[in-house]
Amino acid sequence: MKITRLTLDGLESGLVTDEHPTIAFALASDVPGEALASARVHVDEWEVDTDRQVGIVYGGPLAPYTEYSVRVDATGTSGETASAATTFRTGRLDLPWTGRWITDAASETPKKQSPVPMVFRRRFSLEKPVARAWIEATALGVYELDLNGGKVGDDYFAPGFTSYAHQLQYQTYEVTDQLGDTNELIATVAGGWAVGSFTFARKNKIYADRQGLLAELHIEFADGTQRVVATDGDWEVATDGPVRMAEWYDGETVDARVTTAQMSWKPASETRPRANPRILAQYGPPVRVQDTFTPVEVTTAPSGETVYDFGQNFAGVVHARLRGRDGQTVVFRHAEVLVEGELFVKSLRTAKATATYTCVEGDQTYSPKQTYMGFRYVGVTGIDPADLELTALVLHSDLRRTGSFTSSNERLNKLQSAIEWGGRSNFVDIPTDCPQRDEREGWTGDYAAFATTASFNFDMTRFLDKWLRDMASEQGRGGGIPMVVPRSGNGFPVMATAMWGDVCILAPWAEYRARGDLGMLRRSYPMMTKFLGAADWWSKLLSIGDRRHIWQFPFHFGDWTSPDGSAKEWIQKGRWVGTAFFAHSCGIVAEIADLLGEPADAARYRALQSDIVRAYRAVFTDGAGTLKNEFQTAYVLPLHFGMTEGAETERMVENLVHLIAESDGHLRTGFPGTPYILFALSDNGRVDEAFDLLLQTSPPSWLYMVDAGGTTIWERWDALRPDGTVNTIDLQTGKDTGGMVSFNHYAAGAVGDWLYTRIAGIEPTSGGYRTFRVAPLLGGGLTSAEAVVETPYGHASSSWTLADDVFTLRVEVPVSTSCTVVMPDGSERTSDSGVFTYTCELGALSGHVAHT
Repeated sequence: MKITRLTLDGLESGLVTDEHPTIAFALASDVPGEALASARVHVDEWEVDTDRQVGIVYGGPLAPYTEYSVRVDATGTSGETASAATTFRTGRLDLPWTGRWITDAASETPKKQSPVPMVFRRRFSLEKPVARAWIEATALGVYELDLNGGKVGDDYFAPGFTSYAHQLQYQTYEVTDQLGDTNELIATVAGGWAVGSFTFARKNKIYADRQGLLAELHIEFADGTQRVVATDGDWEVATDGPVRMAEWYDGETVDARVTTAQMSWKPASETRPRANPRILAQYGPPVRVQDTFTPVEVTTAPSGETVYDFGQNFAGVVHARLRGRDGQTVVFRHAEVLVEGELFVKSLRTAKATATYTCVEGDQTYSPKQTYMGFRYVGVTGIDPADLELTALVLHSDLRRTGSFTSSNERLNKLQSAIEWGGRSNFVDIPTDCPQRDEREGWTGDYAAFATTASFNFDMTRFLDKWLRDMASEQGRGGGIPMVVPRSGNGFPVMATAMWGDVCILAPWAEYRARGDLGMLRRSYPMMTKFLGAADWWSKLLSIGDRRHIWQFPFHFGDWTSPDGSAKEWIQKGRWVGTAFFAHSCGIVAEIADLLGEPADAARYRALQSDIVRAYRAVFTDGAGTLKNEFQTAYVLPLHFGMTEGAETERMVENLVHLIAESDGHLRTGFPGTPYILFALSDNGRVDEAFDLLLQTSPPSWLYMVDAGGTTIWERWDALRPDGTVNTIDLQTGKDTGGMVSFNHYAAGAVGDWLYTRIAGIEPTSGGYRTFRVAPLLGGGLTSAEAVVETPYGHASSSWTLADDVFTLRVEVPVSTSCTVVMPDGSERTSDSGVFTYTCELGALSGHVAHT
């Protein structure tokens, strides 16, 4: 037996924290049926005995700037033992900052624009050997540090996007090896989310009037003495540095000819944030380079622009190696699609998505540092292609991939890839809606749809913990959840809204099922109950009888992005969607209350769920399973949320199938129904119809996107029409204005949940796959499928093949878990840890099991 993974707050190494970390470990063993019997966890002098492998919270003391040693000694039920060790460091904890916030007090930025980046500088000398040195820094804006000509750290867009009025992250960077006898520390601070232009309305100065920097360089000398170089009046500032413009939507402009010696330096001014945010050691994953792409094709557009195709839509920046002349300007434009050989940028709306670089003489490199773009294609002008070597850097939050799905259908494999890349592209510090146009906001409805699929594909815990902290901070006094988190200038008022608000329940619940740690549920529980209280209050407003449980007011997005109708018509379906989600969320919170030891709450929410279900039937149906106002989502939600029974269920399924047939075999669901429509069919006996819908290839359908060349999921099913034109019709006005058409919008990728849990058949039945089920569905002409999931306990997998009427299933069960297998012939088996092979002859419906 061995410990294969030991983590602190989800990290195997490098944790710096101001809070008590959570410890988890995974085991592997060659002994069939092995499980953890007991473990002793040591953190310096503190220790605890436990039979758990996840959610072990360190309960000992914490002191500032201290390294703690962590050791786990585990004993299995077989008697075998295993050990592993790691360390973590504390940050400042509650120590006051020596440094002061500094800025350029004379800097002014016109409305709807982003400020010119500020450059801060501090020079200093060291006269004795250094044992250790580290920098702690944060900013109002996004910053990058340079020490003696070298970048500090690997992060992009620090300190990250948070609800700056409530909390702000600081980063810790080890810089011992970068120091010399004489030193120059430079910080470039762009407007970012705090000061820069943001939202399609181009609001700016949302959190601060101008950029600010707060930093401390801590130096421990070999002789035991210490020194702190902190931001104060001794620092200099300039606004005429090489980065002339940097913002999320328009891009970046850099003049490489500008040196520090040429800049107009002056003493920095002291400032302070508008609010009094809590400043904490970084608790979310940083944005970093995750991959590098080379062009798959280089063409010349009719306009003469050189077009580089990277073969994949993604979020990131270009990286150029070029031979330039002094003063030569090279322009890089970005787009998701080509139309008639030219970059199509109308769908970017006001975003310019352009990087402009002015060269020095000779060989040089350039890559944007304080912005990013969503793109597949880059158009370049101002340089001979022979003088340019262009690659692209993939940027997103540092998320560990935890799931994979493959099958015998290559189209489905491409769909899975598009789903993953849709997530990667939109997990840039917050879950954005899209990475390319003048938006990139934390829309809650998008993640509510995608939450379960996201938690299959990636370990979302640190990412979600950060975002949910902002969500709780910005929850309305009445319980409403912002449509966008952080709100950051978004114009929608904070109110209780179905699905968008339900994210406060759906997101932590999905991650608990994947990871098994009650901590996120416990932290989010007050937010959940407050939200349901708001939904209940609005449902009762101006209502009597069963209508007191119909959630109509104050506003719902309804069947948002349905292929049918306009935005106004989607919104008009809000009460069907709102009522179904209200019932569903009550049921989930009842389960959470049980897990958290709140039985009275659990009973109350189950009773409320029952009342809502009864109201849905009474108000919206004829009592026998037919809706008075029929549309696909209105059937999908009660079917998948368990709101029907008996003959009523059968009739609802028949009616849903009929609506799909009326649409020539296509779905007509928006954000609320799309994640669940295949479940509503397959889990109610309509497996063939579910596969038919999944494998549909004409629009609207998932595989239409794939066949049309989509490498990510689109916002609208018909974003690219069959004739090759882009659908830029505005959904509010009906005019061709650039509209709502993103080719990298992950919500419809929620179908990934069905690929994992129904085709491969692997699904947790308790938190973190402590128990799970493997029950593959056959259909669609598939002859094989496999899903591999890295659970907190180790790798779980389901891999099956179908050949000559013989079904063969291989299942991997991690140590300390158990799995119930349901074969296509209906036979069931339960196994503890190990690797097992099961077969059955489908014609004879006979089966046997072999352990490998």
